[in-house]
Amino acid sequence: MKAISWRHVQTQISNKLWAALELLIPVFAPSPKGGRRRTIDDRAALNGILYVLQTGIAWEYLPKEPGFGSGMTCWRRLRDWQAASVWEQLHLAMLCRLREHDQIDWERASLDAASVSSPVGARKPAPARQTVASSGRNDTSS
Repeated sequence: MKAISWRHVQTQISNKLWAALELLIPVFAPSPKGGRRRTIDDRAALNGILYVLQTGIAWEYLPKEPGFGSGMTCWRRLRDWQAASVWEQLHLAMLCRLREHDQIDWERASLDAASVSSPVGARKPAPARQTVASSGRNDTSS
């Protein structure tokens, strides 16, 4: 497999797109007890997240040269944004913008059952049948 150079991947979102996305990201409030602080800004973290998603590399191999910060920092930011339902909003906003400019590569698009709901009136799968009797003592009880 050929190695991907960060120079050959779009590594920065545009100023215009960032202006729209930045409004969706909550302002970071450091803990009053001290401890965790931000080492890279949200834009750099988003660029790092998008780089990992675009290339498919492991978080620990995220290059630091473009200013992404560490892969773990970007992963934590993504985790925090997902927990706060921010990532879904960012993702939707980016998809809308890409669609407006006909920039979605449908050749690489995929969809799974976790992404979309069943059509109205779709048949539900039959319940799984039990393979062993449920009454009585089992091997794991004492």
